[in-house]
Amino acid sequence: MFRQLSGAVAAAALILTPSLAHSGETLDAIKDRGVIKCGQGTGSIGFGYANDDGEWVGMNADFCHAFAAAVFGDPAKVEFVSLTAQQRFAAVQTGEVDLISGNTTHTLSRDTTVGLNFAPPFMYDGQGLMVPKSLNVTSALDLDGATLCLQPGTTTELNITDFFRKNGMTFTPVVIESVQEVRAAFFSGRCDVYTTDASLLAAARVASPAPDDFMVLPERISKEPLAPLVRHGDDEWYDIVKWTVNTVIQAEEYGITQANVDSFLESEDPAIRRFLGVEPGLGEALGLDDKFAYNVIKAVGNYGEIYEKWVGPDSVLELERGLNNLWTEGGLMYAPPFR
Repeated sequence: MFRQLSGAVAAAALILTPSLAHSGETLDAIKDRGVIKCGQGTGSIGFGYANDDGEWVGMNADFCHAFAAAVFGDPAKVEFVSLTAQQRFAAVQTGEVDLISGNTTHTLSRDTTVGLNFAPPFMYDGQGLMVPKSLNVTSALDLDGATLCLQPGTTTELNITDFFRKNGMTFTPVVIESVQEVRAAFFSGRCDVYTTDASLLAAARVASPAPDDFMVLPERISKEPLAPLVRHGDDEWYDIVKWTVNTVIQAEEYGITQANVDSFLESEDPAIRRFLGVEPGLGEALGLDDKFAYNVIKAVGNYGEIYEKWVGPDSVLELERGLNNLWTEGGLMYAPPFR
């Protein structure tokens, strides 16, 4: 019986092994094209926006560079595509972009009926509400009858409707498709409240003409795990995106940074040697070079470096790590084993 079972396992392994290194349709297209088409939002400081030189920068943009480093060993091989909230899912489904690396919430319906696969979250957020200080309110529960600026086709619209209904309050929506126009409407006084992910409210406030005139209320009315996403049906590409996010998280746990990654190539720790491709195997399983993790860290650093650079306490947004700390520091950032 043991010999028969061993033979069956060996046969299954022979069947499965070739598929591990086989490129999927998306990865084949990316390699033929020579760049990754990475969907972004329409511009938020700290996350993804075009700087004065026309280059896309920010936390979301850094993840695009990380994916390019994993596939090509070159973080510059990215074509950024700016998309509205209404355009983004169709752009993934039709192949206009290879993935979305933006402030998109992982939900059940998007994961199923919309036909998307979400990588691990690169930020845990929650929906907040921003108001002018002149409104003299201290809680979202003081907003009965308020006028709210928001975007259609987002979890924001659904969450705020649930919140007001749950608390027996009413509001008048001002629904505008473009995020820039929504912000302009709010800061010009067209509505009392601007509601979206709290991190994006911080970005909007910093970019406003008079940041000190506005405040974000203390309530977080939802869970918003923000994650890169790809379309259903291409597991090879999904695995690459997923394990690239895990790479920067695991690098921080190991203490590997953009500056010191070369020194870790001499490590005697077998887990680190596998992780950085000194000992082969992990890259091949993804259809990538065994040095893919090294290339990612060398290009953008670890998760903590990315967070601190663009949105952390010493950045212009001044966001605390909170839930976005490593699991060893009381947060939710946790990578599965690289083996």
